Amino acid sequence: MTSPRIFGANALSDLIRTAPLGALLRYSDGQPRPPARFNKKLAAWERNNGVGRLIKKTPAIVRPTYSIPEGFTLHHGDFGSGGVIVMVVTMTWHVTSALHFEIVEQPTDGMVRVLTQWEGVDELRHLAPDMATAQSWFASHRYSNARFEVVGDEANAILPDIGRAA
Repeated sequence: MTSPRIFGANALSDLIRTAPLGALLRYSDGQPRPPARFNKKLAAWERNNGVGRLIKKTPAIVRPTYSIPEGFTLHHGDFGSGGVIVMVVTMTWHVTSALHFEIVEQPTDGMVRVLTQWEGVDELRHLAPDMATAQSWFASHRYSNARFEVVGDEANAILPDIGRAA
């Protein structure tokens, strides 16, 4: 599913509020991709143009001395070798970003999100095609306070059995 490009803070805020965790978002600054021979220009262009999976939506923070607009975090990839992840690449933006965002793909019904929560904000840890795959992933990637959420049945989150002693 592709949506129209989103411009401006209000429209971007609406997009982020309605986009489900696990959706793929494309972002762009509207500039054409420079030729590969221009390494520095290409690296700068790639920082402002790409695709990432929506893993977190952060509400606005208003304090007496400062305020921070709503934000969101996209996951770009995990890097490592031999099954060991050394670096996780995420990028966080506020809804006031000048970049253009669009939804490229949404999670389909039946997929399973592995979520954790910190200070009332959900964060997607893994998106699996089914419950068996999610449970298998969770067995080797333990997170405290985790839960499974089936796409299309978000009201009935499932707490994983983590084998605690009685």
